Amino acid sequence: MEKFRKFECNLETFIDELKELLQINKKQIEQLLTQEVKSFHSFVKPMQLMEEQLEQFFTPLSHINAVNNSEATQVVYTESLPLITEYSTQLSQNLDIYNAYKKILSEEEESLNFEQKRVLQLNIEHFEQSGAHLDKETKKRLEEINLKLSECSNEFSQNLLNATNSFEYIITDEKDIEGLPASEIENAKEVSEEGIVSYKFTLQMPSYIAYMTYGKNEKIREKLYKAYVTRAPENGKIIEEILQLKDEMSKLLGFENYVAYSLSSKMAKDEKSVINFLEDLLNNSQKQAHKELQELQAIAPKKLESFDTAYYGEILKKAQYDIDEEEYRPYFEQKSVVEGMFLFLEKLFQLEFKQVNEKLWHEKAFAYDVYSNSQLKARILFDLEARESKRGGAWMHNWQSHHIDAQGEEQLASAFVVCNFPPSSKSSPSLLRHDDVVTLFHEMGHTLHHVLSEVNENEVSGVNGVEWDAVEFPSQFLENFAYEPKVLKIFATHYESGESIPDVMIEKLVKSKNFLSAMGMLRQLEFSLFDMQVHNAPYTQEQVQNILDTIRKKSALIPTPSYNKFQNGFAHIFAGGYAAGYYSYKWAEVLSADTFYQVVDEGIFDAPTAQKYLETILYRGGSKSMSKLFEELMGREADTDQLLRLNGIE
Repeated sequence: MEKFRKFECNLETFIDELKELLQINKKQIEQLLTQEVKSFHSFVKPMQLMEEQLEQFFTPLSHINAVNNSEATQVVYTESLPLITEYSTQLSQNLDIYNAYKKILSEEEESLNFEQKRVLQLNIEHFEQSGAHLDKETKKRLEEINLKLSECSNEFSQNLLNATNSFEYIITDEKDIEGLPASEIENAKEVSEEGIVSYKFTLQMPSYIAYMTYGKNEKIREKLYKAYVTRAPENGKIIEEILQLKDEMSKLLGFENYVAYSLSSKMAKDEKSVINFLEDLLNNSQKQAHKELQELQAIAPKKLESFDTAYYGEILKKAQYDIDEEEYRPYFEQKSVVEGMFLFLEKLFQLEFKQVNEKLWHEKAFAYDVYSNSQLKARILFDLEARESKRGGAWMHNWQSHHIDAQGEEQLASAFVVCNFPPSSKSSPSLLRHDDVVTLFHEMGHTLHHVLSEVNENEVSGVNGVEWDAVEFPSQFLENFAYEPKVLKIFATHYESGESIPDVMIEKLVKSKNFLSAMGMLRQLEFSLFDMQVHNAPYTQEQVQNILDTIRKKSALIPTPSYNKFQNGFAHIFAGGYAAGYYSYKWAEVLSADTFYQVVDEGIFDAPTAQKYLETILYRGGSKSMSKLFEELMGREADTDQLLRLNGIE
């Protein structure tokens, strides 16, 4: 039997195949429910495996729609959403399945292992959050809401992608590109048939960041910034609808608001706990953030505005640390970074990575198999370069989950790692910024959490079943090593000369790690506080803006222009899984900072905590609450002071 699925997605037949699969599943569920005596093995296991099969079938479409977006993928994806949503909603509200799970847990609790108990507990919780115990009319309304929410999220995301792709700014005056790195100038350069040279800048991340960081022309920076923060104005109305639907759904399920609904399945106890956590960080960061702003303002010949911070920040960084990000890029050629990261993981966790020849969705995509003690463990599929058909940002998407199937066969895990690094060409390699290296390590942390799982029940294997406010823990833990001198020495070599990065450059990089970190902390806390507050009632567009403006009075040290409609592009909470959960980044960062410093203090390689982390956190996935796993790992609760230490905040 093949351990890994081949990547295939036939757009022409997808909808018919999906309908057939859903129909088969529905019939199998009916048959399972007819069993007089239902047990974990005769009922719960087949239910789990059906979900895994559906996930494996559907994931290639959602992946293609994100990385090779086209009219064809949009049509098929949009058509498939109602089918999936209707099926999932009906399943999650099926009272017979809910009652069967409750009965099995009650009758078999003594004989079930902790993974199996966790599967049942999470399913029962999920059923109750989906309204399985409610009357028929309420369930019908919940089904309608779920369908509409999935449509709204998809529309929000598509509007944002379309707006990002539709904008371009053409520069014809060579003076306006002075100061930009040669590689960025080359990437932006276009030559017409008449031989006229121009430079195109877009809202795609590599291009946008390049001009905002190095572009001397203030008016162009402002135009790019304004275009970026005013993308997809139609999303304002969608936000209004999303908030109304989420509020109605929460109340139908017996919760005060969407925040209470969201937190019911997370580590954090309640809204007050989260707000206090965020405001404590905000207060602790204020003094240093004001000091950082004064230093930034001192080198600027004008009063700083929102579109100036990256530009003058780069100048200040150079002045304070004599650090030029462009000098580093030749040491971070994409392929050598990937291979070096693998070597680091081999040293840290005794893993081995071997490239495999797989036909994938794009010529730039590639695949590696992961081995531990010479034993095949998983497959990872990479797609790392930016292109127009690709959604911005970076992410890990799990595909197969490790488990033991009904025949007792082991299925290995697989996942995608997606980034948007500068594209390589025949004439120039993909040279990364150090931030890109950090991003790659971050997504790899998520990936290892999923693919190294040794859990036998797929619904709590890898990232499945992990509380949302703990899911960033492994990604943040790994990204911190991208600043460690021992780690950088493994892979940071000049792509032309082959020379290792000089110690003095590493020293500057480490010192600059927390450059303007308190200002960065305030920005993330602004996002988190906005997310929590905007989800506690069905607000109008105007009220949404007022909430953001009120938070900014304390968090935004530079006044934000009135035209800035950041919320219309906040896909994490309006088109992703972070609604009333964006605080999770900081919540999980406490866990990651604490664990990271323990490993560093033990010398990194051969650190007992690194091995224990592998066995306790990565191998165990979502099989126990992260609060329990963390206490098993460290023998205590997390130390929040380590988060401030990580960010260099006193």
